[in-house]
Amino acid sequence: MSETPEDRLKNMGLELPKASGAAGNYVPYVITGNQLFISGQGPVGPNGFEYTGKIGDTKTLEDGQAAARLTALNLLAQAKAAAGGLDRIVRCVKLGGFVNCMPDFADQPQVINGASDLMVEVLGEAGYHSRFAVGVANLPFDMTVEIDAVFEIKTD
Repeated sequence: MSETPEDRLKNMGLELPKASGAAGNYVPYVITGNQLFISGQGPVGPNGFEYTGKIGDTKTLEDGQAAARLTALNLLAQAKAAAGGLDRIVRCVKLGGFVNCMPDFADQPQVINGASDLMVEVLGEAGYHSRFAVGVANLPFDMTVEIDAVFEIKTD
């Protein structure tokens, strides 16, 4: 029997948080056909935002990578809630990464690697995806990163 995404999370000592609701006039996800679109997620932990501030100012590259990893857990929590289980994910199709950073910071791809690496660790081959990573002047709630995702899911 092959290892499931849930098994991988458990073996990594990770637990998915509860999928959060929308913070405005939108929905946390949309399913159309076999595509699952997850609205932008941030580095939210049990006590709220765990990473706020700009990389290159109050946050380091390593802080950004940790923020992206935590954000990826939130993306997976939304995907599980939407699809009915991580085993229904066929593939992570795309991640879009926004990095709250100083104008001279140019390592946005390395920051978003925190999320990309987790997707592959949890989903295996199905975790490889296309991606963009850009720097922005600010993000809502002063989040260090915000990432959205597109997944292909099994439909019945």
